[in-house]
Amino acid sequence: MTATLRPHPPGSPPRAPRPTVAQRLTGRRAAALVLVLAVLLVGLASTLLGSAEAPARGDGYAATAESAVVADQLETFPGSDTAPVVLVATKGDADLTSADTSSLTALAEQLGASTAHAQVSEDGRAATVTVPVRTSEDSDTQVQTIEDLRADVADQAPDDLTVQVTGGPAFGADIASSFDGANFTLLAVTIGVVAILLLLTYRSPVLWLVPLAVVGIADQLAGTVTAAVGDWSGLPFDAGIVSVLVFGAGANYALLLISRYREELHEHDDHRIALAAAWRATVLAILASNATVVLALGTLLLASVPGTRGLGLASAVGLVIALLAVVLVLPAALALVGRTVFWPFVPRPGEELSHEGLWAGIARRVVARPGAHLVGGLAVLAVLASGLLGASVGLSQTDSFRTASESADGLVTVGEHFPAGSAAPFAVTTSEGSTAATASALESVDGVTAVIPSGTDGAGLARLTVIGEPSPGTPASLDLARDLRAVAHEVPGADALVGGGSAQLLDARTAAESDLRTVAPLILLVSFAVLVLLLRAVIGPVVLLALNAASALAAIGLGAWLDEHLLGHPALDVQVPLVAFLFLVALGIDYTIFLMHRARAESAEHGTREGVARAVARTGGVITSAGIVLAAVFAALGVLPLVVLGQLGLIVGLGVLLDTLLVRTVVVPAATALIGDRFWWPGRVASRR
Repeated sequence: MTATLRPHPPGSPPRAPRPTVAQRLTGRRAAALVLVLAVLLVGLASTLLGSAEAPARGDGYAATAESAVVADQLETFPGSDTAPVVLVATKGDADLTSADTSSLTALAEQLGASTAHAQVSEDGRAATVTVPVRTSEDSDTQVQTIEDLRADVADQAPDDLTVQVTGGPAFGADIASSFDGANFTLLAVTIGVVAILLLLTYRSPVLWLVPLAVVGIADQLAGTVTAAVGDWSGLPFDAGIVSVLVFGAGANYALLLISRYREELHEHDDHRIALAAAWRATVLAILASNATVVLALGTLLLASVPGTRGLGLASAVGLVIALLAVVLVLPAALALVGRTVFWPFVPRPGEELSHEGLWAGIARRVVARPGAHLVGGLAVLAVLASGLLGASVGLSQTDSFRTASESADGLVTVGEHFPAGSAAPFAVTTSEGSTAATASALESVDGVTAVIPSGTDGAGLARLTVIGEPSPGTPASLDLARDLRAVAHEVPGADALVGGGSAQLLDARTAAESDLRTVAPLILLVSFAVLVLLLRAVIGPVVLLALNAASALAAIGLGAWLDEHLLGHPALDVQVPLVAFLFLVALGIDYTIFLMHRARAESAEHGTREGVARAVARTGGVITSAGIVLAAVFAALGVLPLVVLGQLGLIVGLGVLLDTLLVRTVVVPAATALIGDRFWWPGRVASRR
């Protein structure tokens, strides 16, 4: 970078050029000042924002969905501050006696059910009774309520009966309590994974501590700031995913900067000059990479599900913090510790830096026969993407937990002896004058076992409880929800609406499909725009984006197949396809940017085919290391108790490895070499062979 000197008076010494940003960050005094300011900023944020709490995990459907409207209407009914939990009692393989059912009824009355009556299954081996519990928007209070109820059941139930507590409030409490300590476990596993991989990558007992400390502090700051953002916006999000993104992306940016820093140390005696050169050479790629992911996450704000919007907003904020930490704080820290931080393999000026290793050999073979490698790579992606054929989307409640829970086990028990839908019935609201007509219409629907009037709100609205045969959350229950709505909506003047657990899942699936159709094209458009600006080309970005999308579909197909046939989950959660596609495309573009930014520079020197081969040789190691780190970090989501997070971690982790080892190493270089200099059209590279 050249500086323009202003005219100076005769006889006075010329003014020194102003220092660049890189020189300011790596200067002796400036570097120390940056670190001090970073510590003060983290402390200030903790003081001012430490009390903020993000909203609890929200519903998977929009506030305007039919089931959400029903839930709002039910709050106007007497007793809306309570909800029923189900006690299901069994006696091993033995039939229940009348004394057993009387004991169960008495237990329910002791627990607060004023008009309890035990229902015995047709096989005589199980009985259920409902007990009202007070509901609360505070998840900790709800968890404590269920824990107290279960403790009372354990103390008061007859010794020869097994009594399980299940139903809607119990499910909510089990989900909330399953996260006790889980985020700490996730953080510990993430830090451990990143530490081990950085240690193996740098082969230094000291160097790995510097980026890990910087990214770790960024994660803590991101946790504080995103909680405040969630509190301000009212949008819920999963803090574990945000933490994984901050650690993964931050480690990737750090790997890119430090890799180039190591190269520059072979050229410069002064480590500060080398660091400034590395910063200038990589900052554009890091900024473009971050902008791609942040803008892609921004498209989630157009989703209909509050939790999806919250994830997009919080993740974008977290990634900006990770960017600032690596671009501003990490260079300052590296400037202070000097080149000896690479001990025992300290790079020295004059040492020959070889780029003729594994990646150079692969790159030479790929560009020598680009057509064959491109066809072969695309064939592999097509085979993996075929896993999407027949893949199911939509987990039932009993399949949502990675570990066993009493509510899920209780629902299984109910389904073995009763119509499975009795544990989570449909709630239907209708005009009071049309109660009989609506009930009659609903009773005619196949799969309905009972329609029970459940009171009025005193303002012209009545409630019906509909019990179906299918187990809640299964495909059959979703079909029943559709049928009930079709029939209820046709009752003249009833304004009938259908809600309840399975109806909520149907609305969640509908919202997820709609969001995927809306957001996925925008993600591709954002990624395309960034590639066009970075590469100053059109043909190249079109090709790269198509390959990236194919890689994402292949990863989702492979992940869906493994999740079903290896892990035994019957379906993907409704949120997984959209979030996985976003992360795979946006993070895949990261590695495309790292590679093609270098490829364009090398192509100007050596031509496109040779340039891309050199780019693979020089970036293959760092991109592979970054991909392994990011894949391992996402795999850490498997320690969390919900299947949806494990599925997301599996698919994104596999996708990052696939993108790193196959797409970025073979498919992209092959396509680039095959197209040649036209890849950069309408721009041009000055090809010198």
